Amino acid sequence: MKKEYVVRSIDAAPDGAPYVVVSLSSVKDLKEGNQNPQTPFGGPKVMNFSNMNDMMKDLNKMLSGMGGGMGMQGGVTQLKLEMHEYKDMGLSVGDKVFLELSKAESLGV
Repeated sequence: MKKEYVVRSIDAAPDGAPYVVVSLSSVKDLKEGNQNPQTPFGGPKVMNFSNMNDMMKDLNKMLSGMGGGMGMQGGVTQLKLEMHEYKDMGLSVGDKVFLELSKAESLGV
């Protein structure tokens, strides 16, 4: 199976390890406009509440809008690349990439 993606963001490892996290969005999703509402900076949209009752009432709506969990982005595929892999590929935000998956064949083991 081969799918086409666009590089959405490239982030440093959260634990300071020598790798990067590359976030990809499907070209199909971009063409159809199936992305979650985003701020101009690429993060999830922030919801404002005037009191605690409003917050509790709209909590399910807020969580589902962020892909079902805190910090999760719907429709985004993330890859963890070692630094040398990232440098060799020369990726930047907006690049089109292809991701190919294939199942390893077992030899009767």
